[in-house]
Amino acid sequence: MSRMEAKVKSVLSGDTLVLHNVRNPAQERTLSLAFVSAPRLRREGDEAGAFDSRDFLRTLCVGKVVQFSVLYNIPTPSSRDYGIVTLQDGRQLLDLVVSEGWVKLRDDAGKKEDSPQGIELLEKLQTLESKAKSESKGLWSSSIPKIENEQELSDPKAFAEAWKGKTIDAVVERVISGDRLICRLKVEPKKHIQTMILVAGIRAPATKRTNPSDNSEQAAEPFGTESHSFVEQRLLQRSIQINVVGVSPQGQLVAELRHPVGNIAEFLLQNGLARCVDHHSTMLGGEMGKLRQAERQARDKKLGLFHGAVSKGSGSEIEAIVSRVFSADTLFLRNKAGAEKRVNLSSVRQPKPTDPAQSPFVPEAKEFLRKRLIGKHVKVVIDGKRPATEGYDEREMATVTLNQTNVGLLLVENGFASVIRHRMDDTDRSPIYDELLAAEETAKTEGRGMWNPKSPKKIEYVDYSASMDQAKRQLTLFSRQKRVPAVVDFVKSGSRFTLLVPRENAKLTFVLSGISCPKSARNPGDKAEAFGQEAHDLANRRCMQRDVEIDVENIDKVGGFIGTMYVNRESFAKSLVEEGYASVHAYSAEKSGNANELFAAEQKAKEGRKGRWHDWDPSHDAQDADEPHHANGTNGTNGDSAPVERRKDYRDVIITHIDPENCHLKLQQVGTGTGALTDLMNSFRTFHVSSSQGLDGPPKAGDYVSAKFTEDNAWYRARIRRNDREAKTSEVVYVDYGNSEVVPWSRLRPLEQGKFGVQKLKAQAVDAVLSFVQFSQSPEYLKDALFAIEDLTGGRQLVANVDCIDSKDGTLFVTLFDPKKSDRVDQSINAEIVAEGVAMVPRKLKGWEKSATDVLNSLKTREEEAKSERRGIWEYGDLTED
Repeated sequence: MSRMEAKVKSVLSGDTLVLHNVRNPAQERTLSLAFVSAPRLRREGDEAGAFDSRDFLRTLCVGKVVQFSVLYNIPTPSSRDYGIVTLQDGRQLLDLVVSEGWVKLRDDAGKKEDSPQGIELLEKLQTLESKAKSESKGLWSSSIPKIENEQELSDPKAFAEAWKGKTIDAVVERVISGDRLICRLKVEPKKHIQTMILVAGIRAPATKRTNPSDNSEQAAEPFGTESHSFVEQRLLQRSIQINVVGVSPQGQLVAELRHPVGNIAEFLLQNGLARCVDHHSTMLGGEMGKLRQAERQARDKKLGLFHGAVSKGSGSEIEAIVSRVFSADTLFLRNKAGAEKRVNLSSVRQPKPTDPAQSPFVPEAKEFLRKRLIGKHVKVVIDGKRPATEGYDEREMATVTLNQTNVGLLLVENGFASVIRHRMDDTDRSPIYDELLAAEETAKTEGRGMWNPKSPKKIEYVDYSASMDQAKRQLTLFSRQKRVPAVVDFVKSGSRFTLLVPRENAKLTFVLSGISCPKSARNPGDKAEAFGQEAHDLANRRCMQRDVEIDVENIDKVGGFIGTMYVNRESFAKSLVEEGYASVHAYSAEKSGNANELFAAEQKAKEGRKGRWHDWDPSHDAQDADEPHHANGTNGTNGDSAPVERRKDYRDVIITHIDPENCHLKLQQVGTGTGALTDLMNSFRTFHVSSSQGLDGPPKAGDYVSAKFTEDNAWYRARIRRNDREAKTSEVVYVDYGNSEVVPWSRLRPLEQGKFGVQKLKAQAVDAVLSFVQFSQSPEYLKDALFAIEDLTGGRQLVANVDCIDSKDGTLFVTLFDPKKSDRVDQSINAEIVAEGVAMVPRKLKGWEKSATDVLNSLKTREEEAKSERRGIWEYGDLTED
């Protein structure tokens, strides 16, 4: 009787084992113990003592190397060998199971083997059985427990809830694949449940399967067989502990499987025989981190499924400043060198704009991130790159932390981002992906952010700069308030911004007062003025999306609000001037009350040779005295330096328009120009009598057109200032007279440039301001000044002395005379309005004004008369006294 060696793979019942070759596990054979029989485990119900009988044998020998001999064979359709088994310690398996009463001798045992050795063995077994009977062991006990074994789990969800957090002792009955096992759960001493268990946190490759419908075979996935064998060799018929963590969508229990050495999922991952699955992360909580680490080890070693994987090195941490929040999952970062790049937050996605339930939270999520990040120093680690796809450029996925707080996690916790469900082979996922999933589940449960069924109130901003009329109506509201909180929504240039004022639900164009800033290029092909782009870039760095405060002083000609903007409580106009990217505009600086601060900043920039002052020569300032920028200190505009001496340049003029906002003038110079205008207008009217051609389409801002003036229904040359496409109207400026109005498109016609364009005859209305006078900003007094000027100049040909010309925009600074009334140089219209008390002599004068001492003395005398008689602005006393 030859002895062979094998390893016990499993135990079918208390008397039958499945053995496999020690060196080749694929070679298997079934061996039953000779002369004995044990109760059977059946699907319809186990025989009494069947589980305990098998369990006794299973505990003794599963997974162990044994020696066996075949005594006899019974030829049946499924031929079976019967024999004896010797354990490694020399004990006979037959002796053990018979002496403990877990098997019974067959009635025909003596007929199976009649050799001397067989007879001797049988006699020995009979003796052992008699002893077991007398001691009521095993199957000979009068109270053998009958164990109920359920084959189906009626309510997996209820079972999972009942057993969550508890440990269940179990036996692995079958291994289907690396991540699917049939287990017998010992829920009670007399009740077991046999069901499929999914290994939590992993997915193993599938094994070879047969389609039951057509018996076709489906090949195993790569490493599917290896994964199956790995688990089978370690867990099949082993006692394990099960921790149920949840239920799959198909109603299968998801659980951790632990044997004395540890969690089988970790071992599979470490050997590259499975991958982590994200949808179990929220079930496992912190345990998922251990599985991720095990997977990383296999990936780094390129084991199993990861044999061709490219190891992902940990990205180096860099520091950057958040320069712009593009959306709740996309940031623009600027490094120490000033270079800017765009990154996406790893593994998170902003509320979907296309989802009706999430889209209302898009602005709120972006604002949540802007408030916390804009301008802040953050730490950034690039987790990977997402390749370019149709409609999307290549994107860098990054982990961004602010003060050790993960920004992506912060968004998810507050319900302002969802977690991306990655493919298994994605390498750009967040290193705290499992925390993100757990945070998302918590946010959903608590109804935070976009998981709240109640949508936030939609905020609609009204554009107060959309029209001049609207800007005028809102000017009073803003000018009464100080340090109005706002947010910079867009930087148009170094000194021009689009602001949002949340408390007023207002959107407005804002222009910095007190400075002259060069223009930047609007389009890639355009050319910027010197240092215009640098100013624009500085504004972007310092102001974009920042919380600011504004003081509104006035509005410009196109509805922009003029004033001071404070970034971190410091005037940004001052910052531009200090960097040499802007110069001080004296008149508006004095008007705003910031002149001293701005001039000091400009001097600092000059001395530092910054920006536009890189080649500054101090001697030039000495020549120009205290007039580095040309303005009359009262009604001027931005300009370059002017001569110190007052000019003497007399011209015949006609006043065609007075701006009610500031009393600036539009005038025509009498001469060949006005004569040519008369001839052109005669031809113009004749042309429009015979022509009725309308515009081809909506006009564009800046276009020259023919416009029908509302007051006299005559056609004049005009230029489009702005359009209202909904109302189909345009605001036009009549270029030969300077006045403006809003007209419907039906009163516009194309201007034939060859005959009537400004190339044929330039626009005759010239910008001018009155010299040596300063008007009150009070609407009532300004209105009085307007009426006074109209009364003194209306319908008359006057003489104007051009005291100075702004070299930048050509504005004339004039002293007006009525030739029928003025016999002396001190009898000017400028003096008349000072005498009427509707204007005053400015307290701060520039060089060319100071040189005209005779004019100044005369004006001051007239001013004293108006004060003494309490005229106009002096009705309540001397307003210049502090």
